[in-house]
Amino acid sequence: MVTTPNPGVLDFQDAVHGPITYDLVSLLRDAYIEWDEEQQLDWAVRYWERARTAQLPVAADFGAFWRDFEWMGVQRQLKVLGIFARLHIRDGKAAYVTDMPRVLGYLRRAAARYRELDPLTALLDDLHGGAARAAP
Repeated sequence: MVTTPNPGVLDFQDAVHGPITYDLVSLLRDAYIEWDEEQQLDWAVRYWERARTAQLPVAADFGAFWRDFEWMGVQRQLKVLGIFARLHIRDGKAAYVTDMPRVLGYLRRAAARYRELDPLTALLDDLHGGAARAAP
C-alpha cells in the first residue's frame, strides 16, 4: 500500500472470510485514529460504487450498505472495547484505556441512529451514565 511515509502496512485480520463491510469499518473507524463522519461517508460511497462495479456482494442501495457498515461497526466496536478492557485488567496494559473513548464514541453515535439498537444505548447509559453520553 502506498502511503506517506512509505511503506504502509495493512493487517489482513488473519485473512479470514467475513462480512464485506468488516475491513472498511476497520479502516474508517479505527481505534487509534479518527476521521470525521463526512470523510467516512465519502470514502464509503467510493468503496460502494467500486464494489458494485466489480460486482461484489454489496447492497444495491447505498443506505442499506451504510446500515450494514454501521451495524458491522457496532459489533466490531463492542469486540474492541472488550479486548481493550481485557488487556488493561488482565494484562496490565493501561495504554489501551486512552483509546476506549474514541471506540465508545463510534459505538454510541451508530447505536443512536437505529431504533433497533435503543436497548444497547440504554445499556451503555446504565453502565457509563453521563460519561457515555459525553463520549465524542
